Amino acid sequence: MTTRQELRFCTSSDGTRIAIASIGSGPPLVRAAHWLSHVEHDLESPVWRPWLRELTRSHTYVRYDQRGCGLSDRAFAGFSLDVWVRDLELVVDHLSLERFPLIGMSQGGAVAITYALRHPERVSRLILVGAYARGAMRRAATELERLEAATMVNVIRVGWGSDSDAFRQVFTSQFIPGGTPEQHRWWTDLQRLTASAEVAARTLEAFHAVDVVDAARALALPTLVMHARHDARVPFDEGRQLAALIRGARFVALESANHVLLEGEPAWPVFLGELQRFLAEDEANATGAAVAGESLTPAEAAVLDLVARGLGNRAIAERLRKTEKTVRNQLSSIFDKLGVHTRSEAIVHALGRRERE
Repeated sequence: MTTRQELRFCTSSDGTRIAIASIGSGPPLVRAAHWLSHVEHDLESPVWRPWLRELTRSHTYVRYDQRGCGLSDRAFAGFSLDVWVRDLELVVDHLSLERFPLIGMSQGGAVAITYALRHPERVSRLILVGAYARGAMRRAATELERLEAATMVNVIRVGWGSDSDAFRQVFTSQFIPGGTPEQHRWWTDLQRLTASAEVAARTLEAFHAVDVVDAARALALPTLVMHARHDARVPFDEGRQLAALIRGARFVALESANHVLLEGEPAWPVFLGELQRFLAEDEANATGAAVAGESLTPAEAAVLDLVARGLGNRAIAERLRKTEKTVRNQLSSIFDKLGVHTRSEAIVHALGRRERE
């Protein structure tokens, strides 16, 4: 895996700067932001480094730090599902991505689900790993469960910034109970490195209030849901219920206790195999889009292929060594031949025709 990545910053309407990292080459694969991330620090992580290596084998892997975390602005600027979705919209627009598979891990799953529902023309496939439709307070059925959720927030407020690792180790044991001592040390250090105690506490409170049950039911796109059977952070049943909510979703149970899978455990190759097969189907559809319009010239077919892979005009021009004006002109011709008015319609039309064939 190349360790070279490109860092960018974009600014939301409320002035919050969001840090974006792109690494690898090929069509884009986007990860919705989740808690405990640091796009620069992750390159050296014994936990995340294998993920970066594998997910960049045939894609440009795009990830960004959630507001309040990592290289993004750390100040509390209002946390809610809608704000997180708007930040994802900002990142995608900043990079001029048109169509791409989207990964949602843990609470990032709720962000990915909501984004996919709002932008069905952009999300080709949805991958949900260790995700849930209901936050801890939403799914709590007893007073004891509600107390447990509130207690975890208070543990953060009391011990997150402490010189002692004891408080932060509570979360490490939930995220990667099967980790090595090195991985545990790194994850425990990450907690203090990525966010302040107050921001982390408010973030977790917002996660607890998430409810995307209705959004999940309304989805209509290829979806792969994977969940560790003994996940100590998000109950396995939440993953099963999430898969049941999404029409046609494929569910894969992973034999692990780790919320974040670790290289070397038996579930790791299973996870990678399922993910690669799922993404390969997306690549086949994108390639088929290039020939969906029978009257397209080879040059136009090449442009449409890259549009279907999620590239914007500038990126297409660079890839094909053309000017942006030439790309725009060819897109106009493609639209005329396909009888559509926008690039989103062109993608949908092309993929739909491919499926009928």
